[in-house]
Amino acid sequence: MSTSVKSASPPPGIEEPSGAVARPASRSGWRRALRRDWQLYSLAVLPLLFFLVFRYLPMIGNVIAFRRFEPGGSMFGEDWVGLRYVRMFLSDPTFWQVFRNTLWLGGLTLVFCFPIPIVLALLLNEVRRRSLKRFVQSVSYLPHFLSIVIVAGLTLQMLATDGPVNHALGRLGHDEIRFIQEPGWFRTIYVGSEIWQTAGWGTILYLAALTTIDEDLYEAARIDGANRWRQIWHVTLPGIRPTMVTLLILNVGTFMAVGFEKVLLLYNPLTYPTADVISTYVYRAGVESNSFSYAAAIGLFEAVIGLVLITTANTLSRRTVGTSLW
Repeated sequence: MSTSVKSASPPPGIEEPSGAVARPASRSGWRRALRRDWQLYSLAVLPLLFFLVFRYLPMIGNVIAFRRFEPGGSMFGEDWVGLRYVRMFLSDPTFWQVFRNTLWLGGLTLVFCFPIPIVLALLLNEVRRRSLKRFVQSVSYLPHFLSIVIVAGLTLQMLATDGPVNHALGRLGHDEIRFIQEPGWFRTIYVGSEIWQTAGWGTILYLAALTTIDEDLYEAARIDGANRWRQIWHVTLPGIRPTMVTLLILNVGTFMAVGFEKVLLLYNPLTYPTADVISTYVYRAGVESNSFSYAAAIGLFEAVIGLVLITTANTLSRRTVGTSLW
């Protein structure tokens, strides 16, 4: 015996109110969620405080880019000068030199340091011996745990005029090369050390993304006659595309913020023509020369360019690929 359930209808003579909509959630809903899961929400307190104190509150100091700041005076500058410091660095030939150097180093870092972790992750994914795979992973991402000071020190010692590299060149019959003193070698040294330090660590994200790809897709590709290269091109790369796009957007956003610490540790006055970037120029202008307003104006200009870059990259990615950060 079967019974059918009909939806309740209003009694005759009583009309259902027109335009009735579902009642919105109670405003106290978030309070109940906070009381229920306060342990989880408490984990976000320290990160939020960190960003508030070290990321958002210092943004107030950007006002000195438009005010004349004197050490020992008002925290927010003495007199309003408008765009005076902006016009100063835009007409400064030294600024445009460091701007070009920043573009060069940022572009080379993006071109070489972004795809290498992808290639390394794809190669490791094809390795079937677990012991070999773990050994390569450990050796490749171990440099990430070294301090930038240690990495820069190792680089300087290896490439010194009496270092191991020049000793090896001497045994091969070549003259010694002054890697550290010649401006033409700085970009190669910086990008090479960056690849050595970051490539292995970057593979972790891609290897994690590879584990989410359905094995049935590979099986279907093999049935269709696809070899290993075609499986990588049509299955593996599309499977990790969201991760690739997300990291690419983040890398584009930090395009102008070339590693300040490593450049500062590796360069010297002889390599300024190719090594001096915006961040180190701001450091010398602000800290060493006490031109804080001038340095703040340059730093604000760099931040605006970074904001434009990450917004543009996110928009293009959303329209072309369908993946974006927001």
